[in-house]
Amino acid sequence: MPVLKIAVLGSGKGSNFRAILDCIRSGQLRVRPVLAASDVQGSGILRLADDLGIDTEFVEEKKFRTRLSEDVEARLAERLVASGAELVVLAGWMRMLREPLLAAFPRRIINIHPSLLPAFPGLEAWKQALAAGVAQTGCTVHFVDGGMDTGEVIAQSEVPVLPGDSAETLHARIQEAEHALYPEVVGRFARREIL
Repeated sequence: MPVLKIAVLGSGKGSNFRAILDCIRSGQLRVRPVLAASDVQGSGILRLADDLGIDTEFVEEKKFRTRLSEDVEARLAERLVASGAELVVLAGWMRMLREPLLAAFPRRIINIHPSLLPAFPGLEAWKQALAAGVAQTGCTVHFVDGGMDTGEVIAQSEVPVLPGDSAETLHARIQEAEHALYPEVVGRFARREIL
């Protein structure tokens, strides 16, 4: 079975990308990252990819904060297709995706979100969970569609909300769950278990 080629899009430090890379290095994942793209110049995800000799792309968007303008998104879609990526993995990507990209990779763009969707979509879901007083939260890997964290759920991992949890301690525990769940789901794509 050929090695799955992935592209990773992120806006932050790249901890989920690092978890995937760790699983590749240890032989748990038969995946080859062919591109890492970020809308934040000098982000951790770009530095991590640079250090490993993975192609990088800075996605400059001057008009909008929460999405890409049509021409910028079309250029990104072209770059992703040209990279040979078979799966696009969002790892802390903080912008909505629209048709040029969604059409280029139907059911081939996934995201990880720090809640048990459909509960607490959007920003800082761990803070939303604390404010709601729930006993359980967690993380969700889902297909990306045109909505805010509304795509079909692929897998979830539960995390308890503990007495005395702060936003920071809860978020850290959710991230631990993310770092286990995301590589597991990418592995299912690599083994062609998800079509």
